[in-house]
Amino acid sequence: MLRLPRSICFRFERFSLYNSPYPAHDSGCAIDLYVDDDDPVARSPVAGVVRETRTVRAPDKPYAHDDEYLILLDVDAERTGLGWSGDPETDPRDGLVARILHVEPGVAVGDEVAVGDSLGRLVRSGFFAPWVSNHVHLGFRRASANLHRARGSLPLTADVPVLPLDWDGRGTVVDVGETFVVLDRPTRADNAVDTGEFAGLASDDGIVLDGGLAHYAAGGTLSPVADETRLSLFDVDVGRTTGRDVPWAAFDVVANGERVTGLSLFASQTTFGTKVVCPDHDFSVGDDLEVTIRTSENPIRLG
Repeated sequence: MLRLPRSICFRFERFSLYNSPYPAHDSGCAIDLYVDDDDPVARSPVAGVVRETRTVRAPDKPYAHDDEYLILLDVDAERTGLGWSGDPETDPRDGLVARILHVEPGVAVGDEVAVGDSLGRLVRSGFFAPWVSNHVHLGFRRASANLHRARGSLPLTADVPVLPLDWDGRGTVVDVGETFVVLDRPTRADNAVDTGEFAGLASDDGIVLDGGLAHYAAGGTLSPVADETRLSLFDVDVGRTTGRDVPWAAFDVVANGERVTGLSLFASQTTFGTKVVCPDHDFSVGDDLEVTIRTSENPIRLG
């Protein structure tokens, strides 16, 4: 498995391998790297040479940019610090290509790029759900593969530990959007804004969960976990691991007694608070919420 180094992960506020219905994320084969919401610049998570830029088709959404873009870079794995934990004989890092989406290119074919260089301007993509913040989408594949289709990237992980955060489902709304609210909990035990660690919501079993729970069909884990491990949250079964993937069980997420779309999960190195996805909500900043889970015969599934 390819391993994105700590030095790159810590350039971004948050990351997620599974919080997307986009097929490029199947089985954690791509990572979304989130920046400060006020930062319009897309910083490169890899070093290399620009191979191609192109405009690609994306769903037409009223809140999205007119165009979506694909940037392909021939990766310098050593300068990037990219790791490999598989069989040395199948190490793909020589001749690897990075696929980057959601960036209006400010680079051209042949440009040499270092980690942290500007690739261009972040755009809101038609691939985003309305509650999704701007981010850089990154995947890797061999140069001999089809570089333009969505599926086909190599399994990837962030080479950082993620601190598991316990949560009783209670919190106060601290941020509100048209389709979501953000709670002030869970938080790190020391209440530090930045402890130098990434953290994420943990299952009852102490396993960090990642993805759209459970409005996307499957999520994953950001903690080491054995295959076929059954996971629960708030004492309700949420799924059984298949490797690090978690096909979600059939359940609803409920906030103050009303069914909502779900929870948007990720790993964060800044202030952590659960994002509750709830279009058409009437919650306000300062409201107290209690989130629970109940089994369901007709769970919400958006992809």
